[in-house]
Amino acid sequence: MDFLFNDHLLNDKEGKMSASVTTTGSSPWFSGHFPDDPILPGIAQLKMVVDLIATSGQGVSHLTGLSRVKFRKIVRPGELLDIQVTCTGREDQFIFRITSGDEEVCSGRMFSTQKKLV
Repeated sequence: MDFLFNDHLLNDKEGKMSASVTTTGSSPWFSGHFPDDPILPGIAQLKMVVDLIATSGQGVSHLTGLSRVKFRKIVRPGELLDIQVTCTGREDQFIFRITSGDEEVCSGRMFSTQKKLV
């Protein structure tokens, strides 16, 4: 299940990427999580980060590890999320932050391998 980014901004010169996503109640991510009180699972938030890295032109990103991940806010259908990813200077390490308005939703470090598309 891929997310459709509302807008997409890449700035490879500074090693920063950003995008925004509006969560919709019809998304399969909310199905069964939870029927009477839908919330966006943490794994879906991490998938947004992976999708953004994968669209950066570096190839297909394969997650190999996570560090210092913190989930700070529950995400409900209809929320606008801003995703920021910064390359740490190494091709396989990224610092990410997801916010909703002024509130931090999720943050941490992601480690990946890159496979170039043929």
